[in-house]
Amino acid sequence: MVKKQIIKAYVLKNAVEHNGKAVVESVIPGLFNHGLKKQKIKETLPEIKEIVQDINRFNIDEQKKQFEKVKDLIGHRVVREGLQELENVGKNGVVMRFSPSASGPFHIGHALTASLSYLYFLKYGGKFYVRIEDTNPENSYKDSYGLIKQDSKWLFQDKAEIVIQSERIDIYYMYIETLLKKNAAYVCTCSSEEFKNNFALKQKACHCRSLDVQENLDRWKKMLGISKDKFEQGEAVVRFKSDMKHKNIAMRDFPLARINETPHPLQKNKYRVWPLMNLAVAVDDMEMKMTHIIRAKDHRDNAIRQEMIFKVFNKPYPNVYFLGRIHFKDMELSTTKMRLEIQAGKYRGWDDVALPTIQSLKRRGYKPEAFYKFAEQIGLKEVDKIMDKKEFFLLLGNFNKKSK
Repeated sequence: MVKKQIIKAYVLKNAVEHNGKAVVESVIPGLFNHGLKKQKIKETLPEIKEIVQDINRFNIDEQKKQFEKVKDLIGHRVVREGLQELENVGKNGVVMRFSPSASGPFHIGHALTASLSYLYFLKYGGKFYVRIEDTNPENSYKDSYGLIKQDSKWLFQDKAEIVIQSERIDIYYMYIETLLKKNAAYVCTCSSEEFKNNFALKQKACHCRSLDVQENLDRWKKMLGISKDKFEQGEAVVRFKSDMKHKNIAMRDFPLARINETPHPLQKNKYRVWPLMNLAVAVDDMEMKMTHIIRAKDHRDNAIRQEMIFKVFNKPYPNVYFLGRIHFKDMELSTTKMRLEIQAGKYRGWDDVALPTIQSLKRRGYKPEAFYKFAEQIGLKEVDKIMDKKEFFLLLGNFNKKSK
């Protein structure tokens, strides 16, 4: 059994880090380091709950005093207050961005990640962009543009510059042509399955990789549909010339652009070639002179790909920080799924109180500052966190009270 003083130390730690309100579920993971077995959780739970109730009766100043007396038992100090300093901040501050897809409005996950970047912009000055990523026509939802603009105005107090990627297609085309002319990319007519199985897995180049610059430019015109003959959807992609022997197969000549004739909600059928995420993001980060990027750690491979593109253009890559994920046990954060359920009549709209959207939370009286305080406490941590709905809204509610 875990000693009562150890449990008390973890409860006090959790309370101090969460503005005076410890949560049972957040205390349990730390106890595994002190001998708690999964099969013993049920019989230990009543004692943990009792201690949590006792500790939560004290004000936070008293909790801090008590934690100072026991913190050495668990080898942990109180969480840092304020924002961690960023590296290489220039005299003009930072240029940072938040890049939602055009699939719907902001939800609570967006708000926490975006708020951290926004706080650094406020701290150092500079520029902050909300860049709507909508270069996949199939996943772009027309109403999302207005919803994202509304949410940005509320969450970022009208200080964010809104950029829409589908309005920048001609810029991406210019970069693709430059990559082709530099022999840093090529137009590949192998199917994705053929490329992966016959070339990428075997670490050898396909025949398209050795084409000369002029042939690639001719093929590019066929992709655009401006030459006598044209490629149809699925017949050709632009690939980046990386390293076919790279230890990570996902890095081997990854695709940059493809033909997609699905009508786009804004651009309709104006374009038939659409840049893929790694190209569009790299180009925008170069063009907007991004200095610091905060992104989810599952984008680590994408960051490597994008840095490769930067190197072709001899551009310094931004300082990048990766965040862990908050995994919600009982809360759905897919805006695509929410949209389908709204259309099916399950919810009244994006501001339905049962949905974890900014539209909903704004209606329920939450303030932007509550998300700022929550994001600041999370900080630049790569560790994933598991949280349930009750715990999240308890914490957010505490932060919201302090925002009034």
